Formats: sequence, C-alpha cells, structure tokens
Amino acid sequence: MSQRLLTRAAEGDEDAFRELTEPYQRELQFHCYRILGTVHDAEDAVQETMLRAWRGLRGFEQRASLRAWLYRIATNRCLDALRNSSRRPPASLEAPFAAPAPTRIAEPTWLEPYPDVLLEGIIDASPGPEARYETRETIQLAFIAALQTLPPRQRAALVLRDVLGFHTTEVADMLDSTQDSVKGALKRARATVAQRTPIPDRDTAPLPDTPGERQLVQRFTDAWETDDIDGIITLLTDDAWLTMPPSPLEYQGANAIGAFLHKLTAWRGDQRVRLIPARANTQPAFGVYHTDPHAPIAHATGLMVLTLQGIQIAAITNFVDSGALPRFGLPRTLPL
Repeated sequence: MSQRLLTRAAEGDEDAFRELTEPYQRELQFHCYRILGTVHDAEDAVQETMLRAWRGLRGFEQRASLRAWLYRIATNRCLDALRNSSRRPPASLEAPFAAPAPTRIAEPTWLEPYPDVLLEGIIDASPGPEARYETRETIQLAFIAALQTLPPRQRAALVLRDVLGFHTTEVADMLDSTQDSVKGALKRARATVAQRTPIPDRDTAPLPDTPGERQLVQRFTDAWETDDIDGIITLLTDDAWLTMPPSPLEYQGANAIGAFLHKLTAWRGDQRVRLIPARANTQPAFGVYHTDPHAPIAHATGLMVLTLQGIQIAAITNFVDSGALPRFGLPRTLPL
C-alpha cells in the first residue's frame, strides 16, 4: 500500500480512494455473501462498507493492513444487517400443491446462488495461514447454506478465521471480542457446519466443465425436461437431498424425492419444462422455465443448482424465485 496514495485518499482524493479499495471489492462482496446469503444484501453491505471507509479513512491508524481494516468494517456492516433485518418469509412457503410429507422441516433459509461470472479472482485466491478449508469448498452452495444456520457472530468468526485465515487475535479485534469468546464461537460453529456439509469427494467428483461433468449434467437435463423421474433417481446418491430455499420442506433419498417429483409433474399438467445452462458457486446450474399453454414462450420459475459427488448428484437445490436470473444473464421469458 502506497503511503502517498493513502495520504491523498485521506485528504479527500476520490480517485486515490478508489485505487486503494477497488482491488478488494470483489472479495469483500463474496465475504458479505457468505455471511448474509444473498447477492443483493452483499452488494448493499459492500456499498455501506465503502462509504464507512471513505468517511473513516482519516482515523485509519494502520495497526492492521488496509485489507484487514476493510474486512472489519464489512463484517460489522453484515452483523448490523442481520440484527436489523426486516426480511421475512413469503406469505406461504408451502408448495402450491399437496406435497408429500418431507424428510425434514428446516428453518426458512434466506439463500441465493452466486453467479460464477462474479468469482474471478476469488476461486484461486490463497487463504491465510490459519484457514481450515480449501477455497473452492467454501464457495460451494452446501457450505454457504450451512453458514446460514449459524448465529451471526459464529458465522462471522468461522468465515474470518477458518475460511479467510485471519489469526484469532485479528478476529477478536474485528469483532470487538476476546480471544476466548472467539475460540468458543469457533468450536460451536465448526461442529454445526461439520454436521451440515458432506465430506467432499475430491478424488472422484468431475471437475467443472469437463466431459464427465457435462455428460452427467446432460443426462439430468434430458430426464428433467421429459419428466423421467426414474431417470432422475438413477443419477442421485442414496442420501441425496432436494431443497427449495426458502421453503422449509426438504426431501432426502430416492423414495422421498421421487414422491415429491411425481406430485410436482402431476400438478404442472401439460406445462413442459426447459432448462437453460448456467453456473453458480462453481456448480452446474439452470434457469428453470415452464412453457405457456397459450403462447410459444416459456416463463422463468427459478434457478436450480446441482451438487455433484463422484459421478452422481448429491443435492438438487431449486430456488423458487426468478429474481436472480438477470444476474446470470438469463431472460424472464424464453421464446420457443
């Protein structure tokens, strides 16, 4: 960090401030996404972080790096957002048909997929020496979803320490806490995340955008678009999950998922499904469209993300909200 650049920025030079902070904005946005779970909230938090940093730069004492100082501000903006959040579940989180009994009824989860196009510079970033997880693992949807089940301060402590690799002393300073308090929060957070996330099958899972992944994704696409439920089931692991954030209904295993899909296809009737490829959280994803019985178009109904394990699918996460599609470059309606 150039001291001259910092001095200019502290004296009100907007160009200097932008030059100082722009290299960190993309990683700060994903940091806020990890804690808040949605892209929109993360964008708002980063904007507030930059505004707070601009106003407070004169008081930056350089006891920590500029990056660490920005992470402190961003983390506390996120915690404020979680404390003050007025976000509430939709009026009804139930399926629009008589859904079969779920395997589990979870707390409504405010979660959105993250477009791969925004991950440049993040995927290959090297975490600090104290990190416990591989970077790719902490980008994937299962990890992000597990974070959302943690209390806010546990969530922040885990991300700062185990994902980004800040030292415990730094994390305690960022959270205005003690090292003992941080260690206690980390112990509880680690246990919860370990229960909620599967052990990654790094040796056999197909790498992104390889022939193995493309073949599996194409088989799933063909089966889903033709309502071949038996074909879908053959692609799943024995303990696969079907979830639909923010709905609390979750289904695990062939019988439970198959029963739900049979109800879904019966309710949809003559409407057909079209899946348009995308990528989210480094995983295969699709814009989901239902055909219009009265016009040669299909309407967006949401976005689906697949979690792969070995040569099978370990999770189908179906986001039943089309609001995220523009971030993936996908239209609201699709001509047929």
